[in-house]
Amino acid sequence: MKALITWGGWEGHEPEQVAGIFRAMLEGEGASVVVTDSLAVFDDPEGLRDLDLIVPVWTMAELSREAATHVSEAVARGTGLAGCHGGMCDAFRANPLWQFITGGNWVAHPGGDGVRYRVTLDPDHELTAGIGDFDVETEQYYLHVDPANRVLARTRFPTVPWYHAPNGPVDMPVAWTRAWGHGRVYYNALGHKARVIAAGPPHEMLRRGLIWAAKGKALAAGRDVTAWQSPGSHW
Repeated sequence: MKALITWGGWEGHEPEQVAGIFRAMLEGEGASVVVTDSLAVFDDPEGLRDLDLIVPVWTMAELSREAATHVSEAVARGTGLAGCHGGMCDAFRANPLWQFITGGNWVAHPGGDGVRYRVTLDPDHELTAGIGDFDVETEQYYLHVDPANRVLARTRFPTVPWYHAPNGPVDMPVAWTRAWGHGRVYYNALGHKARVIAAGPPHEMLRRGLIWAAKGKALAAGRDVTAWQSPGSHW
């Protein structure tokens, strides 16, 4: 298994430390892992297609149209994409293709850091079975999400009252999977600080998610993507 971890952006999310946690997860599964603090790796379309997994750890950065397209084409052909928190779904706010690939984008965390809330898991899915529901004390992400996502974990809003509260209670996805062409995509909203995903249920959820996304590469071997392409699909 060949994996790429690229980290950077807003330092408040401790991207280098989070990248280190992901590296340990993957190397523990026998993966060959390259770690870089540059987005230049997204300028190499063939290199991306050769990977089993891409793990972005960026927040509030900028990604070119061409680089996003390179990632899109690699994932569509089977390269997995997996990550957490703002490092994946608040990575490139100005890039709608990235948001479409990942299945969601952060919009708010009412109450900021230190909000205590419950995470409820799907007990029947392979990525969450046996872990059990748990409480966390961290940012509670409110996300705009794709209805096509396969939701694995949820949390209930509002925990902290704000202007969204008059809309009533909603169950917000915390973790999900989705397909992009033949590729597997996994996201987990936890991970505001490295300590949040360093151990316990969040760590195990992410470990499973990264490996699951990477395994999609072998399943995609030899499969064609042209059936999903159309002249009007370009953004």
